[in-house]
Amino acid sequence: MKGLKFILAGIIFGIIMTKSEAVSWYRIQEMFRFQSFQMYGIIGTAVALGVGMVLLMKITGFTDFNGNYIVFHPKEKGVKRYLLGGSVFGLGWALCGACPGPMFVSLGMGYFTMLLVIGGALLGTFLYGLMRNKLPH
Repeated sequence: MKGLKFILAGIIFGIIMTKSEAVSWYRIQEMFRFQSFQMYGIIGTAVALGVGMVLLMKITGFTDFNGNYIVFHPKEKGVKRYLLGGSVFGLGWALCGACPGPMFVSLGMGYFTMLLVIGGALLGTFLYGLMRNKLPH
């Protein structure tokens, strides 16, 4: 019962992503070709909602699944690291047509080829973990 609210949140997230067509490869390609505003509106709404939720979490002291308080640590600033990381993320997004949230929604919709994309994302995360000490931070 403890995880029920997280499962329900995931189901609601999947429904919203599907109904807004944010999991559509065609919508994502339209966005990267600057042919449609829809995805920019979805992303803008997500950013605004994310900022609002982080502020709310900082003020009220939200807890995670295990009851630990969620703490936000300041990030290092630097144009080079964010430009490089954002470029790699954007390239992967444009090539596979999905970012992390829609990858799992698409898998849940029965697009089993997303297992390759999820596997690639996990492999990239693993390789980053191995190389993290050698990268500029």
